[in-house]
Amino acid sequence: MNLKHFITGVFMLLILFGLSCTPYKNVPYFQDLRRDTVTSEPIVNFTPSTIQAGDQLGVHVISQSKEADAIFNPATEVNSVNALTSPMLNYIVDSEGSIHMPLIGAVKASGQSTLALSKHLETQLSTYLKNPVVKVTVQNFKVSVFGDVKTPGSFNVPNERMTIPEVISLAGDLNVTGLRVIMLIRETNGKREYIPIDLRSKKLFTSPYYYLQKNDVIYVQPNKARAANDGTTFQQASLIISVLSIIALLIAR
Repeated sequence: MNLKHFITGVFMLLILFGLSCTPYKNVPYFQDLRRDTVTSEPIVNFTPSTIQAGDQLGVHVISQSKEADAIFNPATEVNSVNALTSPMLNYIVDSEGSIHMPLIGAVKASGQSTLALSKHLETQLSTYLKNPVVKVTVQNFKVSVFGDVKTPGSFNVPNERMTIPEVISLAGDLNVTGLRVIMLIRETNGKREYIPIDLRSKKLFTSPYYYLQKNDVIYVQPNKARAANDGTTFQQASLIISVLSIIALLIAR
C-alpha cells in the first residue's frame, strides 16, 4: 500500500460519509414560516375530544354547601384557592356510556365533552347543592410516540389540548435522522386512520390533526442511511481511517 492508495481510500470514505448524511434542507421544522416578522392566524381547528365507554373520569365538586360536597370528593381540605385542583374521585364510564354518582345516580357521559358533562352535572346537582361548580377531566388521556426519537414512550396528558409539537417535545424531539413526514395513527368510530403529517410545513398548525386525541400514536420513520447503518457508519469509518493512517506512517518510514 502506498500513499496514493491511502489518499484514494480516505476519499472514498468521505464520499460514504456524504451519502450517509441527512441533507440540512430535510431537517428544520416549519420551513415556510416567515422568520423576519411576526405573523398570526386565528385558532379554529380545536375540537374537544368526546368521552367514550371505558374512560376514567375525574370529577370534583364544590358548592356553598360544604358539608354536602364531602360525599363527592376525596377526604381532603378544600378551600377557594385550590378547590378545582384538589384530588378528584374517579368514575369509570360503563358499557352503557354512563357514570354513577351519589344522589343523582346514573348520568350519561359518552358522546359529551368534559365541559358539556360538567355543565350537565352542575344542573343535576343544583337540586341538592347550592351553586355547584363541577370540573371533569379524562384521567386516561394518553398518547404514544415511537420510532426515530430520543425517548420513545407513552405519555399521560394532563389536559385535552395536547398538540403534535408538544408530544414530540415530551419524546425528546426527533433524531436528526428521523423523517420529517411522520405518521399519526388514530382510532375513531371503529376505524383506524393512518395520517401523514409534514413537520416541515406551517400547515400543521391549521390541520385538523394538530390537536391530539386520546390514544393517538405517532410513528417516526428513520431515513435510509439510519436504517442501513443503525448509527454505526461514522464509528466504523473513524476506525478504518485510524488504521489506514497507521499503515501509511509505517510505509512512509
